[in-house]
Amino acid sequence: MNQPNQLPIYDLIIVGAGAAGMTASIYASRYKINHLLLDGTPGGQGLLAGTVENYPGYVSISGPELMQKFIEQVEHYDIKIRLEKVGELRKAGLPAGGFEVKTDKDTYQAKTLLLSMGASFRHLNIPGEEKFLGRGVSYCTNCDAPLFKDKVVAVAGGGDSAVTGAIHAAAFASKVFIIHRRDEYRAEPNWVEQLRQNKKVEEILSNQVKEVKGAEKVEGIVLEKPYKGDSELKVDGLFIEIGQMPTSALTSMVGVELDEQGYIKTDPKMATNVPGVFAAGDLAAIQGGALFRQFITSAADGARAVFSVYEYLHQSAPAPSWGRKL
Repeated sequence: MNQPNQLPIYDLIIVGAGAAGMTASIYASRYKINHLLLDGTPGGQGLLAGTVENYPGYVSISGPELMQKFIEQVEHYDIKIRLEKVGELRKAGLPAGGFEVKTDKDTYQAKTLLLSMGASFRHLNIPGEEKFLGRGVSYCTNCDAPLFKDKVVAVAGGGDSAVTGAIHAAAFASKVFIIHRRDEYRAEPNWVEQLRQNKKVEEILSNQVKEVKGAEKVEGIVLEKPYKGDSELKVDGLFIEIGQMPTSALTSMVGVELDEQGYIKTDPKMATNVPGVFAAGDLAAIQGGALFRQFITSAADGARAVFSVYEYLHQSAPAPSWGRKL
């Protein structure tokens, strides 16, 4: 005779412990939402950030150090991040709906889900790229361009993120090379026009970066084809802006709707098309919202999502929590 299912039913399971997921956990703890936080590698893309100088409260801090601060605050509320890789999501058929989450170690059930698995940067996969990450190689021009004031940098890519990144970098660097493997950009014509009006930017088209070189930090890059008679270019930094890949493979299991790029569609309250499923951080695409993927926006998404989870569970908004210890 089959035994009845004895799995505990949590109010919320958060899948992904980056800036969004960990902020969500902090707010869930403060709202007394019984929850789990699952991630095989806590920290997400924050672990790749060399120096962070745009997160309030820290003039300058490394990405791994900032993520450790997040972890410490999560654990302050007696929540331990379960170091488990999620392999399956499905609707659980609980009396009041709900979901089942299967990891490489166990199976869990919850009334709601928050998906915050993030997105991963596309890599060039060239020699020196990994070695100099955080020491001149960056995947986020918006984040790290101020670190290269009066320096020479290169931007690899030809889409909107690369072209706007080169424009942004030019506000700080003395010289910006933008290197694209095609002879035409994929970016919006307006951005390309602005790029070509910027006297600090020099275009290298129909070419690619093949290697990053240096001793302790980036000192130059090797091009696939010679440029002005030389295959090596002296630069102090390389921004790789060739797009992101949303970590959304699991979402089809519960019927969550994605946009054309594979990001989870949410409303302004971070709710998806599936009742009880919410999304936050780099994986979420707020319909009608600006595309601005930063630590601070991911954290805000996580807080907003858990506010919505509370409303979903209790059919009312949580009381303001500022000024009192929970």
